[in-house]
Amino acid sequence: MAIGLETLPWTSRLPPELLSRRQALRIPSTYQAAIPAEISELEFQVPASLAALAEEAAQALMRADAEASGPLSVPPLASILLRTESAASSQIEHLTVSARQLAVAEIGQAASRNAELVADNVTAMRAAIDLADRLDETTILAMHQALMRRQPRAQPGQWRDVQVWIGASGLSPADASFVPPAPGRVPHAMADLVRFLDRTNLPVLVHVAIAHAQFETIHPFVDGNGRTGRALMHAMIRAARVTSHVTVPVSAGLLSHLDEYVQALTKFRQGDIRPIVEAVADAAHRAVWLQHWLSGELEQLAHTWQDTARPRKGSALAGLTRLAMAQPALTTAVVVDALGVSPTAATHALDQAVGAGILTMANDKLRNRVWLAQDVLDLLDEFAARAGRRSG
Repeated sequence: MAIGLETLPWTSRLPPELLSRRQALRIPSTYQAAIPAEISELEFQVPASLAALAEEAAQALMRADAEASGPLSVPPLASILLRTESAASSQIEHLTVSARQLAVAEIGQAASRNAELVADNVTAMRAAIDLADRLDETTILAMHQALMRRQPRAQPGQWRDVQVWIGASGLSPADASFVPPAPGRVPHAMADLVRFLDRTNLPVLVHVAIAHAQFETIHPFVDGNGRTGRALMHAMIRAARVTSHVTVPVSAGLLSHLDEYVQALTKFRQGDIRPIVEAVADAAHRAVWLQHWLSGELEQLAHTWQDTARPRKGSALAGLTRLAMAQPALTTAVVVDALGVSPTAATHALDQAVGAGILTMANDKLRNRVWLAQDVLDLLDEFAARAGRRSG
């Protein structure tokens, strides 16, 4: 099932006046692009040891999902984990933002360009989970549309109609580290992948790993392939009922062994599925550990806030403390909308939370005033730092 190769003609897309004569002469006239193997009906030889590894990791994900929805879990954990997974997936693509920047971007306040892009990845991940019951071309295009909606040059929600490549010069794909298939092959390759998604005769994480690697090999979009491909992983995990409550941050697990993940994708293209299955299984175990750490820290913080603020059950302050953990940047409008209270009640609850040390004011504007749950933001930044550290 190794990829094939075809030699194609290359004409630079750059206007001639932007190239020196030397550059123009050095641009090769041909390049080699991948021809992905068709996998929808391919018989994969999965060694018993690899199947067992994948099953063990799937069971770990199931336990983490159950624990996150149990009576002792922090109520807004699902929202928090979705954000951490989206941020980690973006960090793999070198889109790094602080927890504060992301939280502010999510409520529509002024934010950096990277923060807006990561916030869009949260939207795309949510779309992937919501659409998990019908995995087809339309679903995948919808994920990409949600992810790239602010970037028209990336052709949001459309298969690419140009050649893309990974690594090397921007002038030509001839010396790239990997050249995905020509754009004319993308629709057929994606249709084959979608048929593969319907298979039920492979261990879940083997199925997920192969589908993800095939997606990255096809590279069906102009941009956003990595993030969309990892969103697809979570859609498959949810569709297989391995998780049903939370998004266990598998991308955070991949992030701690990024070189091995990239090498595993290369090995897959050479016909070896073991490295990518091992990478996904290892990432699942790492993700479970990271989730357990974050859940414990948030639970402690929730108890601290409860002891400090002592909100009455059913009060606006009680709702606010829960909301601030799920959405650690707030405005009066966000509180009014989320809790269904009046602006006056929202303002009073915000003042109470500031007095209890739960929130701080990020600015002193009369309009668009923002409050931050700094303790939560600090934990999310620490999570990101732990995810980025290479484990032993």
